[in-house]
Amino acid sequence: MVLNLPQKLLLLNNCFISQLLLPMTYTFLQEYWCFLVCLLGALLVFLMFVQGGQTLICQLGRTEEQRRMLLLATGRKWELTFTTLVTFGGAFFASFPLFYSTSFGGAYWVWMLILLCFVIQAVSYEFMHKRSNLLGKGVYRTFLFLNGVLGPVLVGTAVGTFFFGANFVVNKVNIANAVAPSAISSWTTPWHGLEAVADFRNVLLGLAVLMLARCLAHLYFLNRVSDADLRARGLKMLPWEIAFFLVFFLSFVGCWLSATGFVVSEAVETAGRIVPMEMKFLNVLLDRPELLALLLVGVVLVLVGLLLPIIKSGSRCGIWWAGCGTVLTVLALLLSAGWGFGGVYYPSLADPQSSLTLANSCSSEFTLRVMSVVSLFIPFVLLYIIWAWRALEKRPIDSAELS
Repeated sequence: MVLNLPQKLLLLNNCFISQLLLPMTYTFLQEYWCFLVCLLGALLVFLMFVQGGQTLICQLGRTEEQRRMLLLATGRKWELTFTTLVTFGGAFFASFPLFYSTSFGGAYWVWMLILLCFVIQAVSYEFMHKRSNLLGKGVYRTFLFLNGVLGPVLVGTAVGTFFFGANFVVNKVNIANAVAPSAISSWTTPWHGLEAVADFRNVLLGLAVLMLARCLAHLYFLNRVSDADLRARGLKMLPWEIAFFLVFFLSFVGCWLSATGFVVSEAVETAGRIVPMEMKFLNVLLDRPELLALLLVGVVLVLVGLLLPIIKSGSRCGIWWAGCGTVLTVLALLLSAGWGFGGVYYPSLADPQSSLTLANSCSSEFTLRVMSVVSLFIPFVLLYIIWAWRALEKRPIDSAELS
């Protein structure tokens, strides 16, 4: 059989992919997809500068023109945040379906509130400045403010359960139940996720994410909006925003490092069982020095980005330093839950043996291998996002841009 050129290229491509993925073990694939999901989560936290900016529109903008400029600056980026959130959920569903069914199916009130926040954001940007809108600009701006506050706080509180646990039980035997075959996981409280706010450590993380989003928004406005009055007001507010962020973030880090977590036991008498470990996350950082380095570099970059416009007047590049630092810091925090001591990334407070690990909650090896081929296109998607970002930001936002 004689193959034409396209068929030969396709065959060579398939052989290359097969040889590339063949050495990958099941454990490596689990950690690889854990990394990709955590990277999406880190990018989501960075992009929440849009939400932070929405809380500053009426606080920074004193005139209608200034508020329109701030709205335009955030309005060009809100789809990126929403798309990243959806992609984050989709990646979790494909790679770790048991987590998706447990958290999204059990703690549904939290996720429904998060979704509602982003829906009213989309509606507000779409209809705020249309003629004869039903609710008026004031109501839509209130919606944006609510999204700006509740979005980061709820996301941060939900992520806090990765470190401090949630109230659920898992019984995989139920998958054979003909009456309710999907009831593998069940929530043990009637609040279905809202009880996470009762743990102040989760709330600390939520407030830290909110204040970080506001700090990043200040840096973004300094980078994109050309208005001397807005710049002076933003530089005056930024030190206070940084102070509040550091209080919440350092308080969370102290709780995080000292927290007792769950790990998969390697002892002979309890091998394979999930047992508590004091100061789990501190031990993870010591056991995985690459995570410790990632965390330290990320924190330093965030501080450099936040302090740069204060120290060097006229600087506009703080958003890039702080943005890269945010991604690295959040990536290290999330990976500390999935990469350490058996990968217990979603501990159960109701039944520790029901805790989700990378091994007991992931998709099949075949599924992870096939999806790994798809993941090879991620760099091209990132290049497209960078190109689109630059295309939208060819000129700074000023009064002329509004017209």
